[in-house]
Order: sequence, then structure tokens, then C-alpha cells
Amino acid sequence: MKLWLVRHAEVDLPAGICYGQSDVPARMDATRRAAARLARELPHGATLRVSTLQRCELLAHELRALRPDLALKPDAGLREMNFGAWEGRPWSAIPRAEFDAWLADFAHTRPGGGECVADLMARVAAAWDGWQRRQRDAVWITHAGVVRAVRLLERGVRLPTAARDWPAEPLAFGTAWVIER
Repeated sequence: MKLWLVRHAEVDLPAGICYGQSDVPARMDATRRAAARLARELPHGATLRVSTLQRCELLAHELRALRPDLALKPDAGLREMNFGAWEGRPWSAIPRAEFDAWLADFAHTRPGGGECVADLMARVAAAWDGWQRRQRDAVWITHAGVVRAVRLLERGVRLPTAARDWPAEPLAFGTAWVIER
């Protein structure tokens, strides 16, 4: 059984902006390129579980236009983490004290008053557990935070104990990663 994790295409924002659950659009040219590439990779007849943020929905619709065999299922549980008041601000403009407070209690502090990592992990774990119960291949069109949460779940980690435990590898936009169980 396989799970394809697809990150949306590049967003139409300058680099270095915190955008989490802000419903920002993806670049159309990048979305079309990603859809064309993914249309060749994804399994026939799969259901695309799609974050309800427009940058993921746009990729799903472009994919569906190329691959009518794919079914779409919106899934709010696959949304990116909510960074509250930090949303839309440059990461460099977030006061160091606020950022340090989050890192000091990474799992439970709500950055910008938004969502904590424990909440993100719980909702992604619910989707992960559902996928495992269904025992079917699946495709999730989602965000970097969700992909990283799945990386932890794949290793049996339900909640990182510290910020250093959070996966930090680069995750290219418009790319799929496959997990096989």
C-alpha cells in the first residue's frame, strides 16, 4: 500500500513570508507544470484527498483535467499549520522572543496565537490512521508541514519532543514523495 504526498506548487508571494493557513494562490504556470508531471506518476483511479486551501485545490483541479480517472475529496485535516498573527509577515519580522518561546515549548506553544504542533500532529495522525485502516493506495495534495508531520508518523513519532526533532529537509514545491507500507 502506498501513500503519495504531494506538495502544492510555488505560491504567489515573495520568499520568506509566513503563510501557513493563509489562503494564498499558487502560481498558475508552476501549478500546470506540476500537474503535467504528476499526471504521469500517480496511480490510475486514485482518490486525491486535497487540503481545502486554494493552492492545493488548484493543483488538484489541474490534475483532474489531465486525469479524469482521479477523484477529488476535500480534506480540511490536510491544511497547513495555522500561524495566527504571524501569517502574512516576513519570518524575519517575527520578534525573536516570540520565536524563542515557540522553540522552548515546540509542541504546545501556539505561534502567533494560532495552532500548536500538537494540534497539527493530531489532525495529521487522524488522516494517517484512516489511510492505514483503509488499506488502499492514496494521494494527498497538501503542504510542507503536513508532509513533515507524516515523516514523523512514519517513524512512529506522534509528537516531537523538541524543535530539533522536526524534519528540516527541503521539500520542493509541486513534488510527490511516496511512502510504502
